[in-house]
Amino acid sequence: MKIVIVDDDRLVSLSLKTILETNNEIQVLAVGENGEEAVLLYNTHKPDVLLMDIRMQGMSGLEAAGTILKQDSSANILFLTTFLDDEYIVQALHLGAKGYILKQNFESLIPALKAVANGQSVFGSEIITRLPEFLASSSSFDYASKGITDKEQEIIELVADGLSNREIARQLFLSEGTVRNYLSSVLEKLQLRDRTQLAVFYYQHR
Repeated sequence: MKIVIVDDDRLVSLSLKTILETNNEIQVLAVGENGEEAVLLYNTHKPDVLLMDIRMQGMSGLEAAGTILKQDSSANILFLTTFLDDEYIVQALHLGAKGYILKQNFESLIPALKAVANGQSVFGSEIITRLPEFLASSSSFDYASKGITDKEQEIIELVADGLSNREIARQLFLSEGTVRNYLSSVLEKLQLRDRTQLAVFYYQHR
């Protein structure tokens, strides 16, 4: 697994590099100190995961993520930060970041990197428990106007509850392939990138 680390504290990024590379499955290709370097290093190395801080001098991590994801929607970006700010979390979710974890939860970093590299989304427990609170909105959404069927809406709700495709399939007595097809259809109809953005969308329009 190839990683690029970007953090405005050089000591932090070099320490992370040293620690991560004790795992023989991880190779740190480069380290950077700001958003501009994040964009350059991502385009140069195309890492499996870009591990990045949020607050940095010049271009922030969020701005860098927005630039990178516009160029490459498949980019796997994992934010590692000390800030549990609702605004940052919502922006990260909207952009399509694959994860947001706190630096103090360092023991979860390597499992999170592996999960993100495998296409999963990873958010710390402190964040997951607050999603409904800061994403909920009083506005309602007419799913039918987007061609969303009742079954697809049911799947949207289960995705927002954090269920995997296998768990959804079991609950609705469907095959995993059928659930994947439903989910692909929903994402296309709502013009969303992945199940994380779908969960955000659901809570905002609940």
